[in-house]
Amino acid sequence: MQTNLSEAAKQLPRAEEAESILRSCVHCGFCNATCPTYQLLGDELDGPRGRIYLMKQMFEGGEVTESTQLHLDRCLTCRNCETTCPSGVKYHNLLDIGRDFIERQVQRPLGERLVRGGLRTVIPRPGLFKALLGTGNALKPLMPASLKDHLPREIRPAKPRPQVMHQRRVLMLEGCVQPSLSPNTNAAAARVLDRLGISVSPAREAGCCGAVDYHLNAQDAGLDRARRNIDAWWPAIEAGAEAIVQTASGCGAFVKEYGHLLKDDPAYAAKAARVSELAKDLVEVLRSAELEKLDVRADKRMAFHCPCTLQHAQKLGGAVEDVLTRLGYQLTAVPDAHLCCGSAGSYSITQPEISHQLRDNKLNALESGKPEVIVTANIGCQTHLDGAGRTPVKHWIEVVEESMQ
Repeated sequence: MQTNLSEAAKQLPRAEEAESILRSCVHCGFCNATCPTYQLLGDELDGPRGRIYLMKQMFEGGEVTESTQLHLDRCLTCRNCETTCPSGVKYHNLLDIGRDFIERQVQRPLGERLVRGGLRTVIPRPGLFKALLGTGNALKPLMPASLKDHLPREIRPAKPRPQVMHQRRVLMLEGCVQPSLSPNTNAAAARVLDRLGISVSPAREAGCCGAVDYHLNAQDAGLDRARRNIDAWWPAIEAGAEAIVQTASGCGAFVKEYGHLLKDDPAYAAKAARVSELAKDLVEVLRSAELEKLDVRADKRMAFHCPCTLQHAQKLGGAVEDVLTRLGYQLTAVPDAHLCCGSAGSYSITQPEISHQLRDNKLNALESGKPEVIVTANIGCQTHLDGAGRTPVKHWIEVVEESMQ
């Protein structure tokens, strides 16, 4: 695609990157065939190719409007289009640049600003989130269904974590909302890893990965959180920690981007690259392990929902299914498994109508094989799908831990 950036666009810190991505697009439209919002809405501007055209117009000096902002907001950033694209267009990076560009020029209505500011205030702070979640659960009977959807049906308390005793050690990102919404997930992961001879070293100073701020267009704040995490992890990395494990694939996808996002920061570029290199989804550790040590009694018929951040961002589609099959679980077939469930971070709050349509479609597909339980690898997907009140949804590692003899 031929481009001619405006003088304003040329001043952007990532101007060269934006221009390179735009030029790599050949307008083929294969992306629209797998774009969830295009499939639902049928509007060219709500597919990747149309959004790329809108961003190209912006960067070339065209009018920047609320309509353009809306079409960019409606993107789930599921990255399905990147999996489909024959030209290797790094669409999510272009979208980040475009959203930041338009955010500085188009003021959102007050209601949107309050919602986004509230999400950025609450979600990255586990203590505050836990307090508000407790209040929400207490008031649940009085809440409208639209709010009840965002509260977990059941909160399973965390089991005790094993002592740090093995020579092999990893760090684990605790996450923002997972300790409150599903507190047993990381505990279950630690117990499974312990059975495999791997200890989880605590890193209390590490906090939110930064994705919430970054994807709500407060990109500087998101990168500051990334820097703080790097500082928190660095002593353990220097002491020989072999990986930084994430049980939430959304966090993992963002941590793996630290190296790219901080490549021009002279104080953090090398450290960020090392952190991204060490970042591993939990399944990456388990798939190379001696799984027979887990002594699992696989007695569940389950469907696996592969989050977009696992299959499209981290390119680990099929990895969890392989581990579960090796352990003896019976997995049911899931039609259109590549499509997004509609959670997409804060998308279920900022774009509820589209999000619920995608959730219902995904649950119909997941339930088509009549599983006893649905398992997934991301807390956002887990809470979103479970909020429909249909088949129970858990993190896959909890089911594995429950089945260990």
